[in-house]
Amino acid sequence: MTGRQGRGRYVWRVDIPGIDPTRIPTHVACVMDGNGRWAQRRGLKRTDGHAAGEEALFDTVEGALELGIRWLTVYAFSTENWRRPTDEVRFLMNFNESLLVRRRDELHDRGVRMRFIGRRDWRVPRRLIRRMDESIELTRHNRTMTLTIAFNYGGRAELIDGIKRMIDDGVPSSKVTEKLVHQYLYDPEMPDPDLMVRTSGEYRISNYLLWELAYSELVFTDVLWPDFRRQHLFDAVREYQIRARRFGGIDTDA
Repeated sequence: MTGRQGRGRYVWRVDIPGIDPTRIPTHVACVMDGNGRWAQRRGLKRTDGHAAGEEALFDTVEGALELGIRWLTVYAFSTENWRRPTDEVRFLMNFNESLLVRRRDELHDRGVRMRFIGRRDWRVPRRLIRRMDESIELTRHNRTMTLTIAFNYGGRAELIDGIKRMIDDGVPSSKVTEKLVHQYLYDPEMPDPDLMVRTSGEYRISNYLLWELAYSELVFTDVLWPDFRRQHLFDAVREYQIRARRFGGIDTDA
């Protein structure tokens, strides 16, 4: 067990059985799915499932910090989620605002930098955008881990928005490269995920980080998000570590 402390630079690595500390993924992305089904199975309202997901999120954050993961990105609200019942959407807007107010100091104390990706259009309440900006500013200089929240996010929307900005900037087609496209994504500094974890037994990426997931390892689990804990994250990292990442090449050890 090792630690290093200082404002914005705090690392606490725990020796975890079956995990090679030299092969920890730099960036893990999560699709937090199954809140509604979790609630329905218990005879609760769907919104109760979203509320229960808060504990799962912060236990996962703690687990990521223990492992020394540098980037954690979570899918909180998609561009398609606006199709859900009005009461559920309203709850999610209010819940995410209150979550930021209640938990951002805790994240700041742990050296977590907060960022957000997604559209800031007229549908997102102005007060929620203010909370996002306050959280970004508060944690701006932290470097232990970057927690990115994908909110009003869609992978296709990200690509469309990037293409529009390239056109507006007058970029000629001859100059368009993968490197340039990356610079027009919502957060050009964010590295591509090494590992993507999706809960609830669904086997799809649901318009999440379409460009960034090109060579990510995908792990799917039947666990519903409110039941997800750091041990499930550890299991996903163990699975990641036994895979051979070839990026289109060949395994020279085979």
